[in-house]
Amino acid sequence: MSETRDHIKPQTFVFEDDGLVPNNVLPLVIYKRAIEVTRADPAQSIEDVFERNGWGQRWRDGIYDFQHYHATVHEALGVARGHALVLFGGERGEAVQLGVGDVAILPAGTGHKCLFASHDFQVVGAYPPGDTMQITRPTPDNHRRAKQTIPQVQRPASDPLLGESGPLMRLWR
Repeated sequence: MSETRDHIKPQTFVFEDDGLVPNNVLPLVIYKRAIEVTRADPAQSIEDVFERNGWGQRWRDGIYDFQHYHATVHEALGVARGHALVLFGGERGEAVQLGVGDVAILPAGTGHKCLFASHDFQVVGAYPPGDTMQITRPTPDNHRRAKQTIPQVQRPASDPLLGESGPLMRLWR
C-alpha cells in the first residue's frame, strides 16, 4: 500500500489571465515528496492514493511539451518516475521542478507545459468526478470559451492526496 507523508505542506501559486491562458482565481497547489512510491510499480503507488481520495479517470504518461490547459476539469499530476521542469501559468508563469512523489493540483484553466524531462519521467494524471478532460491550446477563441466554462467547474469533494480534510479543501474554498 502506498503512503502519503504526514509532514506535507502545500506550495501555492496564483497566475493572472494573460489573454490566452485564462488560469484561475484558485491556486495551483504543489505537494513536494508527498507520496512514497514503491520500487515495483511507482505509478500504482500514486494511482492508489488518488483512487482512495475519489480522483479517477487516471492515466500514465508525460506532460505535453506545448502550452495547454483544461477548461472543463481540475487535474492532479503525481510524479512516479524521473523529474521534469514544468512551466505553469502560461508563457509568463513559473517553472517548477517536479520529482518522484511530488503532486501538483491544477485548477481548471491553469496553463502548463513540460520544458524538460528526464528520459524516465512518468506522471499519473487524475480528475475528480465530473466532466471529461479536454486539451485546450491557448488561442483567442479558446480563451473566450474557457472564460465561460471555468467558473462552472465544480470544486472537488476531496484533496487527491489527503482526502476530505486535506489542505486543498481550505485553499480552494
